[in-house]
Amino acid sequence: MKPEPSAQKLRGGYYTPKPIADFLAEWAIRSPTTEVLDPSCGDGALLESAAEVLIRRGADKSSVGKLVCGAEIDPQEASKAADRLRRLGVPGTSAQLHTGDFFAFCKEQLLEYELFDVVVSEGRLFDAIIGNPPFIRYQSFPEEYRVPAFEVMRRAGLNPNRMTNSWVPFLAASTLLLNENGRIAMVIPAELFQVNYAAELRLFLSEHYSRITLVTFKRLVFDGVQQEIVLLLGERNGAERTGIRTVELEDADDLASYQHTQFSISELKPMDHSTEKWTQYFLDTAEIELLRALRPHPELTVAGEVIDVDVGVVTGLNKFFVLTKQQTRDHSLESYTGRLVGRSGSLRGIVFTEDDWSMIVERNEPAFLLDAPSVGRDELPDALKKYVSSGEAQDFHTGYKCRIRKLWYRVPSVSVPDAFMLRQIHGYPKLVLNHADATCTDTIHRVRIRNGADGENVVAGFLNSLTFAFSEVFGRSYGGGVLELEPNEAERIPLPLAGAEQLDLVHLNQVLLVEGIDAVLDITDQVLLKDGLGLNNAETVGLRTIWQKLRDRRINRKPKKRS
Repeated sequence: MKPEPSAQKLRGGYYTPKPIADFLAEWAIRSPTTEVLDPSCGDGALLESAAEVLIRRGADKSSVGKLVCGAEIDPQEASKAADRLRRLGVPGTSAQLHTGDFFAFCKEQLLEYELFDVVVSEGRLFDAIIGNPPFIRYQSFPEEYRVPAFEVMRRAGLNPNRMTNSWVPFLAASTLLLNENGRIAMVIPAELFQVNYAAELRLFLSEHYSRITLVTFKRLVFDGVQQEIVLLLGERNGAERTGIRTVELEDADDLASYQHTQFSISELKPMDHSTEKWTQYFLDTAEIELLRALRPHPELTVAGEVIDVDVGVVTGLNKFFVLTKQQTRDHSLESYTGRLVGRSGSLRGIVFTEDDWSMIVERNEPAFLLDAPSVGRDELPDALKKYVSSGEAQDFHTGYKCRIRKLWYRVPSVSVPDAFMLRQIHGYPKLVLNHADATCTDTIHRVRIRNGADGENVVAGFLNSLTFAFSEVFGRSYGGGVLELEPNEAERIPLPLAGAEQLDLVHLNQVLLVEGIDAVLDITDQVLLKDGLGLNNAETVGLRTIWQKLRDRRINRKPKKRS
């Protein structure tokens, strides 16, 4: 199963740094008789570390060849894995390497039949599974491998869909191949914490492992790849002390000196057996319990009750449809455009005014959206017809989102929202009231105020430490440190609206622009959290700390340290 080019360095087994391979094997293998599987062994980096650990544990080399097992779809890479083990003096390794699809291999190991009313298994379960499964996005997941992968997931009680990336079934299938006292140690994308398509998997893992340790890094591990990874360490034999913990190191090089026994000094937090995101586990137990206690507070409003969040306008080709003032003049299109906000940086405050939009226009930044009439090409006004022809001369009409339209030059679903919401967030999330009669591109969400709510109250009520904290927990962040809120995530965020009518939106806007967000929160937390919800000072300060801790963690993700 070949990876996407952008994910080449995350290919299972093809690029597993030695410190990571050694760390996973050292933790997972506890005795000289541990049977080990790497479900995507590539050229054998992890199997080599496993063999070295087994030998150090006291296994003789002839038995190691029977204890280590790998699956690899690429015969050339499987041959390299066998060569690695042979160089260690381990005999008979080829027999333990399954060359072919891992999911077919998994189904073989899980095959059962009844004999004289007794269920008999023909396969093999393992004491330890270590791996770096391939990271292939759902769009590139080959159907011939997706089908057996999803069959195994359904056997595990999961319900995969077309948005499921390849590492998810690898992790689920590997769990099925562990014996009742087994350990799993895998390199997994940090998406595990936060993406919706992994929600069911989070619940599955919490139910199958009594203890989970998540090792994360302040620096991105893979050079040139903005994919944050975690080391997932799962134990199926920790009933005496259950829970989940996070351990954060500077980078992968720190693993060489980190002792597994140091896990005991990291707080083991109660595991939430649900599909909720695991971002919360970067907090301490008291902070987690504060969020869990406050979420059902009767005075909190779920955002979706007062706002409807939708993506911004999808043009299909901003280069053609999004225009500056100069471009509208050059092509005589002044009568065929609508107002637009094209960049989140244009939304400096919490009210977007006529003056704000005019400033964008005067800076000759993109501020206009082409708004062609719904008529055939030959019926277009001359200026528009000429502009459309110029686009066709550059093959703009052949792009996917343009060619699927009846009229490629007419942008669908254009509407002016009541407010805007940042989709990609650096410092803090916010709603921005739209007083400029503008729409926005899909870098920004469109918000409609619903159920008779007062827009000013909703926008003011969004600015508080509780809402900010839950935004970090409900949203998702990537290697670049940006928090992203999809519409369904934004609509789940709790809002403390009791007392919001006492806040002066114009004054808050001025404070935000002049003094910054902390000065605003000093005002709103008093009105909304202390007076409105009845929280004490410790709880209010705790919410501010939670937000800052989660914000700072994502913002401070650093590139891999150069050697």
